[in-house]
Amino acid sequence: MNDSSWSIFVVLCVFLCFILVGLRQKSRESLEYGFGGRYTGRIGGGAAIASNWMSAASLMGLAGIIYLRGYQGLAYVIGWTGGYVLLLVLLATQIRRFGKFTAPEFVGERYGSPVARLVAAVISIAISVIYCVAQFKGIGMIFSFMFDIDYEQGVMFGALAVVSYIVLSGMLGVPRNQQLQYLVISVSFIIPLMWLARKLGYFWLLPQFGYGRAITDLSRQFSIDFALPFANGTLFEWCALCFTLMVGTAGLPHVLSRFYTVPNLRDARWSVVWGLFFIALIYWSAPAFAVFGRLLEARHGALLPEAAARGMADIIVLKTAVLAGVPGWLIGVLAAGALSAAFFTVAGLLMTGAASISHDIYYSIVNPTASESARMQVAKGGTLVLAVVVMLLALDPPGLIAEITAVAFALAGNTIFPLFLLGIWWGRANRYGAIAGMLTGILCTFAHPLFGGALPRVAALFPVTSSALCGAPLVVCVMIAVSLLTPAPPAEMGRFLEEEVHGHLD
Repeated sequence: MNDSSWSIFVVLCVFLCFILVGLRQKSRESLEYGFGGRYTGRIGGGAAIASNWMSAASLMGLAGIIYLRGYQGLAYVIGWTGGYVLLLVLLATQIRRFGKFTAPEFVGERYGSPVARLVAAVISIAISVIYCVAQFKGIGMIFSFMFDIDYEQGVMFGALAVVSYIVLSGMLGVPRNQQLQYLVISVSFIIPLMWLARKLGYFWLLPQFGYGRAITDLSRQFSIDFALPFANGTLFEWCALCFTLMVGTAGLPHVLSRFYTVPNLRDARWSVVWGLFFIALIYWSAPAFAVFGRLLEARHGALLPEAAARGMADIIVLKTAVLAGVPGWLIGVLAAGALSAAFFTVAGLLMTGAASISHDIYYSIVNPTASESARMQVAKGGTLVLAVVVMLLALDPPGLIAEITAVAFALAGNTIFPLFLLGIWWGRANRYGAIAGMLTGILCTFAHPLFGGALPRVAALFPVTSSALCGAPLVVCVMIAVSLLTPAPPAEMGRFLEEEVHGHLD
């Protein structure tokens, strides 16, 4: 076998394992479609959280953005990991106590408004679509790289593979596979990195700590300073991006849904702790790939201009392995990890969106008497429709993987996060405040493309990838003001929050 054949063989073997596990755990119940499946223990739950989180943005986009922007790209590392700390402190146990299956269902129950639930469902679907576009770009680039085909063909083949897997294995295969997936991701990402570090002459047993010397060599030998703060952006842009990714992480519907399947609050809390640990293992590795990629380019005299580097950034992990002469089977291992991360993130996101269509719109609003089989059919149809929409958008992606993903985080941080924050911690928040807050959050998220041309100050304060620094506090203020100016929510909800969500010991 040549190197390309070895890569394809390894990827196919890994995905055959995923399919077999999925078939064993196949779910035929609409109750589990999009709601996370069975409980799998604290460590298992943490691995599922981490694998649910490890997407193309984590394994490809993160290295790509650091490869392009150096220190500025570390905002993604800090924002995404910090968001889980925020989630652990503010929301994890309370979400478990409240006991609703989806973010829109929480909004509808907490605020007692079908309209608020509908708006939240539409926002959840929009978040899933935007996030999936970034993942489909990653899948398309990997398929193009492995099979030597056009990017557009890679996207279409990837969409077919994702939908086929969901149809074959159902929802329950996804969370069970998430633990296997995390093992594949961690092994496939870290072992090639160790190989790279050893070949380049750096400390390879813990390359996450050993690549500092490579940063020094880049600076001294080639005048490329990865550690120079704010060389590719301002302090405000860096802080805005960090904050947006933090609150966006705490507001992502498919992340929040993980806490609905744990049996008690201690397990919810410990699942986040373990998830944060597993996530950190990967995030320590992505910057090393970016640095080694730049170093190998410099040593080969192949430093690319900005436009060319931007075009290759999202595939830099695989390009670095090829440039270093990594064996074909090991490149296949690396590709399998990156592809599985994007693949299963897309599967989870599509089913989160489909759950909003089936459960929060069709069953709760359109047809409350719908049978379980009818809801399942709507969910599967919704998955197919969303996959087609995402595929069409991904054929001409608007930016880098990490940049597209950041827009989804901005929308979640400007809408879902304030609703959960005030809904849990301020009993006076009501339906009018919730609806006004969500509409304000949507405007804040897309203020740059909507108003930035006519109002440059708006574009500066609400960047499309990092609008929540100004947007989320504004939404909170709007929710508070509107809630205080309108009738209070029912007293029963206040008692429920006080006795069950805050006072109940699980």
